[in-house]
Amino acid sequence: MHAWFGVTDPVILALLAAAALGAGLMDSIAGGGGLITVPALLAVGLPPAPALATNKLQASFGSGMALYRYAQAGQVPPQEVAPAVGFTAVGAVAGTLTVRLLPAAWLGWLIPGILTVIFVYLLVKPNWGQESRAARWPLVPFYAVFGLALGFYDGFLGPGTGTFWTVALIGLLGHGLVRATAQTKVANFTSNLVSLGVFVVLGQVLWGLGLLMGVCQALGARWGSKVVLTRGSRFIRWVFLVVVAATLGKLLWTALT
Repeated sequence: MHAWFGVTDPVILALLAAAALGAGLMDSIAGGGGLITVPALLAVGLPPAPALATNKLQASFGSGMALYRYAQAGQVPPQEVAPAVGFTAVGAVAGTLTVRLLPAAWLGWLIPGILTVIFVYLLVKPNWGQESRAARWPLVPFYAVFGLALGFYDGFLGPGTGTFWTVALIGLLGHGLVRATAQTKVANFTSNLVSLGVFVVLGQVLWGLGLLMGVCQALGARWGSKVVLTRGSRFIRWVFLVVVAATLGKLLWTALT
C-alpha cells in the first residue's frame, strides 16, 4: 500500500484529500492550485520527484473537469483552442526534459518581478477583463509564441503559469476574464498530461494517492467552474488578485530562504 500512496496514515490521507479539494476549487477560478497541493505533499515527507509527479496526476483531474465544464458552457470553441494544445505540448516536453539540465535559480527573481507588475496593474485597472475586445495578435502566432514559451515554463518551473496565460489571453486576444479563465484550462490540462507522461516513464507517480486526490480535485474544480460561470468577471478579478499575491509571496519566500 505504501508504494501506491507514499503514506498510510488515514488522517494524513484525509488532509491531502482536503487540500486537493481546495486546490481544485481555487485552480478552476484563478489558477494557483499547486500552491496548496505541492507544499502539502512535501510536508508529509514525500521526496520532491514523487511529490511533483503525483501532483501532476491529481492536477490533471482538476484541470480536466474544469475544462469539461467550461466547454459545456460554450467558453472553449475547438477551432480557437486547437493550436494551444499542439504548441503547449511541444513546449512542455522541452521544458520537462530541460529541467534536469539547467538550474531554475536564475528565474527566482525574474518571475516574482513579472508577477509584481501584473498585481499592480490589476489593482489600478478595476475593469480589466470585464469586456471582450478586438484581438491584437492573430490566433496561430499567439499560440505559437505563448504555447511554446508557457508550455516550456510549466514543464521547467511552473508557478504562475495559469496567471500568465490569463493575462496573455486578455491582453493580446481580447478575451473577457470568464472566457480567458476557461481557455487557460486547455493549456493547463495539456501541460499536466505531458508532464505526467514523463513522470510515468520515470516511474515516479504514486498512483493510489494521485487518484484519491484527483477525485477531490475534480469535485473542487466542478464547484469552482460553476462559480465562475454564475458569478462573472468581477468576482474572478478579486480571486485572481489573491492568487497572484499568494503566488508572488510564495516565490519571494523561496528566493529569500
